[in-house]
Amino acid sequence: MKYNSVFDIIGPVMVGPSSSHTAGAARIGLAARNLFGRQPKWAKIHLYGSFAKTYQGHGTDFALAGGLLGFATEDTRMSKALDIAKDKGLEIVFIEDSAKTDHPNTVRLIIGDDDDKLEIVGISIGGGKVEITELNGFQLRLSGNHPAILIMHNDRFGAIASVTKILAKHEINIGHMEVNRKDVGKEALMVIETDQNVEDNILLELKEADHIIQIAKIVS
Repeated sequence: MKYNSVFDIIGPVMVGPSSSHTAGAARIGLAARNLFGRQPKWAKIHLYGSFAKTYQGHGTDFALAGGLLGFATEDTRMSKALDIAKDKGLEIVFIEDSAKTDHPNTVRLIIGDDDDKLEIVGISIGGGKVEITELNGFQLRLSGNHPAILIMHNDRFGAIASVTKILAKHEINIGHMEVNRKDVGKEALMVIETDQNVEDNILLELKEADHIIQIAKIVS
C-alpha cells in the first residue's frame, strides 16, 4: 500500500500498545483539534469495525482523547488522557457504531464548543499512518506528510484565483490541490498542500480574499 495522499503521517514514536489503534487514533484526534483550531469542550466519537470492538483494550479511547488535548503520540500523559480530559472540562462520549465502512479502523469525530462544531472521519491505515477522508460532509484525502491549508469558500468565479495569487506573491509553492463542492454555486472546500508552513499573516490575508468563508491549517 502506498501512503501518498495529502495527509500522510510518518511514524510512529508512540505510547502503545498499538500503532494502528493507539498512535493512529491519537493522530486523528490531533488532526481534529488542529482543524477546529482549539481544544473543544465536547466530543461525540463514533467507532466502527475493529475500532468499535477493541477500543478500550487497545487504547483507542485514551489516544483519541489525547489527540483532542493536543498530545503528540509519544506524550507520556497519553494513557491518562481520559482523566485529564475530564479535569479540563472536555466531555467525551464514545459510540460503538455498527454501520459498515470501507476500512475497519474508522472513526467519526463530532467536536465543538459554545460557538462552533466540526465533524471529521478518519481511518488508521497501519504503522501510525492515518487519512482524514471527510470534513463537514466534504470528501477529501489528507495525511499530514506536508503542511496544508483548508479553505471553505463560496463556489464563485475567482475564488480559487484569489487564493493562488496570494500564495504566489508570498512564494508559497503548491504541491497538491483539490477542490470539492456539494452543489454548484454553494459552499466549496479547497485543500492545498504546500512545500512550507503557511504563516499566520498570510492566512489573515487569505481570509480577506474574494469569497473566502473560513480557513484552517495543518502544520507539518
